[in-house]
Amino acid sequence: MRIVITGASGNLGSALLRRLTHQREHTIVGVVRRSPDPVEPFDDVEWAHVDLSREDGDLAGVLAGADAVVHLAWGFQPTHREDYLESLGVGGTRRVIDATMTAGVPHLVHMSSVGAYSPKSDNAPVDETWPTNGVPSSMYSRHKAAAERLLDRLEGEAPDLVVTRLRPGIVGQRKAGSALLRYGLPAVVPASVLRHVPVLPLDRGLVIPMVHADDVADAIVRVLEARVPGAFNLAAEPAVTAELVAAVLGARLVHVPAPAVRAAVAASWHARLQPIDAGWVDMAYALPLLDTTRATSELGWRPSHDAVSVLQETVQGMRESESDRSPVLRPRSVRGALREFVSRGPVSSRRTP
Repeated sequence: MRIVITGASGNLGSALLRRLTHQREHTIVGVVRRSPDPVEPFDDVEWAHVDLSREDGDLAGVLAGADAVVHLAWGFQPTHREDYLESLGVGGTRRVIDATMTAGVPHLVHMSSVGAYSPKSDNAPVDETWPTNGVPSSMYSRHKAAAERLLDRLEGEAPDLVVTRLRPGIVGQRKAGSALLRYGLPAVVPASVLRHVPVLPLDRGLVIPMVHADDVADAIVRVLEARVPGAFNLAAEPAVTAELVAAVLGARLVHVPAPAVRAAVAASWHARLQPIDAGWVDMAYALPLLDTTRATSELGWRPSHDAVSVLQETVQGMRESESDRSPVLRPRSVRGALREFVSRGPVSSRRTP
């Protein structure tokens, strides 16, 4: 099988490559802006350089002859440049759809997200029929919902194309530690601070679904092999709560109502003191939990990591600034982050190279 993967060097992409590159019957093409180092799991991949945020590059030519396209590419920063994030996320999805149609690829797998879902009404897990209108105040959620609308239109226009949507909870793994630090902490804050968090000021009502990157990769492989259409929720048990996050950090949970947390995040984001916008707080408290019955019954999928171990591994990866040999998962250090801050500005505002 010839499989083209956008965003193949990122958090999910690296996990998928670990699975696929050991199966010698597959030819893997990775679509990226910058190639990773030629080491495992990136060494047995054909790399194509296309910037999905722009209308350039022969993406249809890259997709020609492919049996499937797995669209993973998405952007999380710079949060002060919604124009760029929308061009990459929503515009990039449209470009992948157009190239898939032009190249005649029979199967498109799109990495959606729990963030595409409309706000929950309670903590009962929802199945794939829950509305995907997003959380309006969250930039990330709005864009994920907009991508879902593109797929709705595609399914109506191309009934013979198999379209699969995967909607995982928050995806974690150890080697994403450095990337998560860049996305979530100011440049001057060292990773070691996560070893010394005395209190965690959060609303105790926080409860979110989480899943390991390797388990999402397993689901992708299963839908590729079965060529099955439709949407699939992916999450591990148990749900991650504020109490659990505090316990993993070794901190004491101090209940702070969500509106107060939001106000503090919004003020510090507007002041360019940290890179997370308030929409992430809104989405965190609006996210539904996920019913994964369909993935279990139709794909035979079961997560091999429980959510507690995923959270523990991810936090440990952040504490140790874990990384991989790709530009997306590159090592993060305070010195390097400060150097980039001086030369390119804060991560929440800077332009891509």
